[in-house]
Amino acid sequence: MAKKLFLTLLSLFSFACASGYKIPEQSLDSTALSGAHVAGSYGADASYYNPANMAFASLEAEMESALTYIHLTSVHFEQGAYKEDSKRENFLVPKFFYRSPAMGDWRMGLSFTTPAGLSKRWEEGVRGQSNANEFTLEVFELNPSLSYKISDSLALGLGIRGVYSKGIVKNDMVTLGSYQELKGDSLDFGWNAALAFKPVESTNLSIAYRSKVNLSIEGDAGIRTPFGNINPEARVTIPLPATLSLALAKQWDDFLVEFVWDRVYWSAYKELDFDYDHDMTSNPILRALDASKAKNWKDTNTYRLGLSYQMNEAWKLMAGFGIDKNPIPDDRLGFELPDSDAKIYSLGARYKINSRHEVGAAFLVSDKEDRTTSIGTFSHTQAHLLTFGYTYRY
Repeated sequence: MAKKLFLTLLSLFSFACASGYKIPEQSLDSTALSGAHVAGSYGADASYYNPANMAFASLEAEMESALTYIHLTSVHFEQGAYKEDSKRENFLVPKFFYRSPAMGDWRMGLSFTTPAGLSKRWEEGVRGQSNANEFTLEVFELNPSLSYKISDSLALGLGIRGVYSKGIVKNDMVTLGSYQELKGDSLDFGWNAALAFKPVESTNLSIAYRSKVNLSIEGDAGIRTPFGNINPEARVTIPLPATLSLALAKQWDDFLVEFVWDRVYWSAYKELDFDYDHDMTSNPILRALDASKAKNWKDTNTYRLGLSYQMNEAWKLMAGFGIDKNPIPDDRLGFELPDSDAKIYSLGARYKINSRHEVGAAFLVSDKEDRTTSIGTFSHTQAHLLTFGYTYRY
């Protein structure tokens, strides 16, 4: 039960932006283009999506701040005559991106993002077996990066990922006659790299890779059972999976079209296994909490298509579409993360106030398919993202 609950902790925004518990859409343009923003990313957010492209950007410095409002709709569950709905969720998530001025063939970048997280609660608990008091996960990433211009057509980018995660779970385990509260955090590291090739000025071929980061969450567990109360330390490692992106962007006059293929290596998530600083064999409830839970997730593909139109000097319009596959096998699907394949639709616009200041907004809908397994049918699952952005150049 504890492991199932902590998985819920790590499903954040999974219904908001992508399958699993990652959040690909971080910036204004990425939201507007359904994540098809790798080869065509030249702004401040290139520091996150494709640091190699910073070498081909304008010589000035650029900063972008963004704020995303995320609304998760209620998930409906049915099994015969039994029906249940999850609670609606709302969040405000800030982001920041920076690209330095040119320093010869070198550029520096910095991004602050929220690459994963969680909130999922059910109105009446999970089929009456538990009352979900609170599931909260905050994941923040600080990602400094560098780019080097090898030639007029080839550039390389490298970065370091610093990921901080913090979570709380409070849960009444009704069938076990117990209560549990988990609190923990961690600071973990990874890396990212990118290569950008421009065979002609109007075409960009890019490869971007973000390494796996193991979220090694550690903290306190307060557990009350009919056999007594304990407060052990608890540790668990859950992967923020590696992602490989292959992208092609092509410019035709005022139009920019980009296609992105993402490969997310979810197969790194093989099991969920807590390590408690306590003898968990003394009674059946503690043994149940300590049991490892197999996950056996599978690698997934996401296909993204984005279109940008520079209508005039001031206005740029954007739209996107994506097909996002989910990583969870049917026999591993549960209430904590009732995921399914999704289609992604998005629109957005930028307005240039003057040469230094620019504002914009974007809206994205992730519409997940109904999914039926042996435990029942999950349906009516959507996530809505509304992102506002401000860009300053100097």
